[in-house]
Amino acid sequence: MTNIISIGTATPAWCHSQQDILGFMQQLYQLPAEEQRKLAFLYKHSGIDQRYSVIADYGLPREQWQFLPKQPGEAFPLLEERMQLYQQHALPLSLQAVEGCLKGHLAPENITHLVTVSCTGMSAPGLDIQVAEALQLPGNTFRTSVNFMGCYAAIHALKLAHLICAGNEPANVLIVDTELCTLHFQQAYTPDNAASSLLFADGSAAVLLSNTTPRGRHVAIQDFYSLVATRGKQDMAWELSSKGFLMTLSGYIPQLIQQDIVPLVQQALAHSQLPREAVINWCIHPGGKKILDVIERQLQLPEDALCFSRRVLQQYGNLSSPTILFVLKDMLQSAARGPVFGAAFGPGLTMETFTGKLI
Repeated sequence: MTNIISIGTATPAWCHSQQDILGFMQQLYQLPAEEQRKLAFLYKHSGIDQRYSVIADYGLPREQWQFLPKQPGEAFPLLEERMQLYQQHALPLSLQAVEGCLKGHLAPENITHLVTVSCTGMSAPGLDIQVAEALQLPGNTFRTSVNFMGCYAAIHALKLAHLICAGNEPANVLIVDTELCTLHFQQAYTPDNAASSLLFADGSAAVLLSNTTPRGRHVAIQDFYSLVATRGKQDMAWELSSKGFLMTLSGYIPQLIQQDIVPLVQQALAHSQLPREAVINWCIHPGGKKILDVIERQLQLPEDALCFSRRVLQQYGNLSSPTILFVLKDMLQSAARGPVFGAAFGPGLTMETFTGKLI
């Protein structure tokens, strides 16, 4: 049996209100009045109040910007400059999440396996070795990385941890999932870039899973299921360029999820041998307000069924892969009990799910 024992989360020091970010966008893009009104409408109805970033610029007037150019027409940071900031901030943020995760549960020397997750920064040696060194883990500690999978990557990491726990006794698996999405803000005002800058933020989550006897509150993992809807592979994509990582985020994604969410849930629950009516806890990745609205409507969920997802979206925005772990942490800290169904969506269009039980 694999149990999620604890989840720790961390966010950068800079917290920007959605209204301040809107002002930043209007300054940077120098949009005509009509486009400014359209952008303001989107921000107002985003379901997001604030977002966190390792970059201070998003909440400052232009003359105080440090990362992005102060003058129109100046060159934006290149990929290597963005990766320098990733190297500077990813490890401290990760360790903050790890500390919150392990405190009161497990000493670092008892970690047997380490899994790191990120799609916003890459290097070798990477975050896995940096975390292992910082925690003073033995050099022969099992470690692996989940890279460049996007918003569903945390569930893939949970699946790997579940497989590790099934084949190793005892196993204490630490997942460290860190994304610095705001490093990849792009200069061109396009629908994709506007959508990305409306939603994404920075954050980290650490998860402790174990196949030893759990203590206190935990999630008992039961099963995983995934489905790729390749007709949507051009609608959500994530590519490297000299200007940073480029996001494709089509407005058609909610319609794709609308078409696929019911059969996905049916197939996943059948695979888990879990009746639909038994699920009372829904841990859904808040990819955006429209996505949550579509899922709630298509699955005919009660009005408050996605309250944890909506609250995380409101308080943090879309953090990419760690977001669903923020949701699950809130569920763990609540009075919720019973079967839980989790789902996240990412490039492909890939839909990953898990089932378990809040105990």
